[in-house]
Amino acid sequence: MVDKYSVKDYVASKIGEEYIIPTLGVWDKPEDVEWEKLPNQFVLKTTIGGGGFGVWICKDKNTFDKELFVKQVYERYPDVGKKTQHRINPFREHPYDNVQDRMIAEKFISEDGGVYPPRNDKDLADYKFYCFNGEPRYCQVIRDRNTRESIVFYDMDWNKQEFVGLNPDAEFGQEPVARPPRLEIMKEICRKLSKDIPFVRVDLYSINEKEYFGELTFYPAGGFGHFAPDEWNYKIGDLIKLPGVCTGGGGK
Repeated sequence: MVDKYSVKDYVASKIGEEYIIPTLGVWDKPEDVEWEKLPNQFVLKTTIGGGGFGVWICKDKNTFDKELFVKQVYERYPDVGKKTQHRINPFREHPYDNVQDRMIAEKFISEDGGVYPPRNDKDLADYKFYCFNGEPRYCQVIRDRNTRESIVFYDMDWNKQEFVGLNPDAEFGQEPVARPPRLEIMKEICRKLSKDIPFVRVDLYSINEKEYFGELTFYPAGGFGHFAPDEWNYKIGDLIKLPGVCTGGGGK
């Protein structure tokens, strides 16, 4: 579920192939990428990368710096192409142990149909649903990740929330985000993918009345993210119910 290539089969078995962004290729190392087989626009990812750190967006293959791409991959992920039993991970994200880090290329998707130059150079809105035991409770909307990232949270009735998080460098989204026209469908997708899981974040895109799966995240911000105001760390934390674990201030 944490491998961005293998998870596609898992998710397709739960909600269907139509929600999966097509894979254009998979390779062990960045220098193995078969550029000649890729279209003019595509997205490259490492299979264990998180956020924008492990993602490279190519909007024009003729100007894409391939050498810089290879250099950046090894700088950020020195174990790429290797299956390591205990990788160096300051965030203790243990499910990534024994996962081989590889490179995948995916179809480039955009609201304007992928024309180049793009009519709309803004990044896709990223809808990240925080799900607790099979029920989505909040949606974190991230916009313009690669330019001037902004973050805002909504509840499931699409009321804007007072708390912010988890990226301290991102702006609080002042401009309201329109309620997705297919929010109920997105919520149902989240219920299917988060069933029987104490907590998982389900990331989706909604483009021209069609939903696409992004990833499943068990550790937003590596588990070290912070909500503000501070009381929201407790309010959201109290939503996590771990089986067999005592919860509550009284230890009961």
